[in-house]
Amino acid sequence: MSVDHKMDSSRRQLLVATSAAGGVAAVATAVPFVASLTPSERAKAAGAPVEVDVGKLAPGEMMTVEWRGKPVWILRRTPEMLASLDKTAGLVSDPESEKPQQPDYAKNKFRSIKPEYLVTVGICTHLGCSPSEKFKAGADSGMGPDWVGGFLCPCHGSQFDLSGRVYKSMPAPDNLEVPPHKYLADTSIIIGEDGKA
Repeated sequence: MSVDHKMDSSRRQLLVATSAAGGVAAVATAVPFVASLTPSERAKAAGAPVEVDVGKLAPGEMMTVEWRGKPVWILRRTPEMLASLDKTAGLVSDPESEKPQQPDYAKNKFRSIKPEYLVTVGICTHLGCSPSEKFKAGADSGMGPDWVGGFLCPCHGSQFDLSGRVYKSMPAPDNLEVPPHKYLADTSIIIGEDGKA
């Protein structure tokens, strides 16, 4: 066997070994990179429907849950709160919720499936601030003697009634958004799914 043949054989083995090591290194580098491009479990969960038990929510109380990174309010309205909606009907810009920003089952003065429960995204439609609850009626609310209860966005003063309907001549152009939702039982709501898709 000639010296040149031994040299070619050694080079070939070295080339094969180097190529194999490079391939392993490329795969080892690519796997974490590709894995970083897939959504995390938290990100997947953020877009998933959220099941909520409202059985312990007393009349007049509100709870907040997170869905798709947004606060969703669930308000259990009292009979007095529901009666206030007739008083605000002439004062709000979209009293029957006719703008296409909510499911068809929320196109009513209650903006809900069941009048007792309001389910709405707690983000002002003006610039995305979070309104605060102003449920007390009258001067005790700090809103004036004619206030019947609702929500106030502290950033620019937009006011919403107890159905999340925006009052006329406010910076917010639309009512608070009603997310897709449905009842799984009398006290169980799933937000993010309504069977209409």
